[in-house]
Amino acid sequence: MAATEINPGTTSGIKLPSDLVLTPLHNGAAGTSRPIMEWLTTFHLASVVLDPYTNESSWILRTASRVLEEFRGCDVRINMIVTAGPSDAAEFLGPLADRFLVFCDPDRKVVKAMELSELPAFVLTRVDGVVDAKAEGWNPQAWEAVCDAIATITKWSSIELPSAGDPVPFHGSPALG
Repeated sequence: MAATEINPGTTSGIKLPSDLVLTPLHNGAAGTSRPIMEWLTTFHLASVVLDPYTNESSWILRTASRVLEEFRGCDVRINMIVTAGPSDAAEFLGPLADRFLVFCDPDRKVVKAMELSELPAFVLTRVDGVVDAKAEGWNPQAWEAVCDAIATITKWSSIELPSAGDPVPFHGSPALG
């Protein structure tokens, strides 16, 4: 399958509901849940959305970590959103759970609000709660487009994808399970 057939990165303009709640993973347990707008008061969100019960999400972990690390220090809150409860999210991510802000989305309310159809996904949400760019499945060009959107909005340097060791392009698993 040609890379161009894998979901291209898109700008969506989806406004997330202000009452959408994000629950952080804290020491392997659920932390204090807060409305998304409280997470967006200072920084945009650069989120990798994963389903820990699928191979597709496990295939992208190393690449997703590297991509997020490239934006550590710029004006985005890098994070992972995992479609599981705290214990499954912590088990799936292992030591990555301590390196990144992780949100648990076991009911997939965040996934639905972002209008995702495939996971893994890479999503930029602006401080006004609008999904500015998203890529679904693993398409290096689409993920790079999200990186470019992050770089533009934060005046940061973007990155080129794919890199050595990244998987070949693949469709994601159904986002709603």
